[in-house]
Amino acid sequence: MEAVFQKLYEKYHHDVFSFLLYMVKNREQAEDLVQEVYIRVLKSYDRFEGKSSEKTWLFSIARHVAIDSFRKQKGWKHRIMESFDWNKQQVQDETPLPEEITIQNEQIQMMYKCLDKCTVDQRLVLVLRYIQSLSITETAETLGWTESKVKTTQHRGLKVLKGYMEESGVKEETLDEKIRVER
Repeated sequence: MEAVFQKLYEKYHHDVFSFLLYMVKNREQAEDLVQEVYIRVLKSYDRFEGKSSEKTWLFSIARHVAIDSFRKQKGWKHRIMESFDWNKQQVQDETPLPEEITIQNEQIQMMYKCLDKCTVDQRLVLVLRYIQSLSITETAETLGWTESKVKTTQHRGLKVLKGYMEESGVKEETLDEKIRVER
């Protein structure tokens, strides 16, 4: 079992980590979630039937771990939001996103920001399909969906993403025009 686990870890660790990083947008949290994924792998590998590839099985576990994390955060964030006095304090997170640090191309940065505005399902599909390069079949297996649902969600997600990108582009152009007029 140890050799199998080591093989899975070496082969897919980077992919699982990057998937979780795109989902949670926090390096430390993604590292913690990767550990949770591999804990679940150790506990359940004997039940892995081989009906899908190991990669899609791992991504399926990673997806569930991310969703569990979102659920836990939602309750925690809700409690903070209720107790926070918005009239007295300002909260501003100036920590750059991982994409902002590593990617210099403005259009790609805008795409990642717009990707955050998509629904969780759309983001899952777009990340798995275009960043992790999974096929439609592998994505469907990972998410436990039909291929038709993956295709529909992908189509809608791309349409929404394109709309947000166009909207962001228009706002930036308008801002640039205002700056030129004021000078």
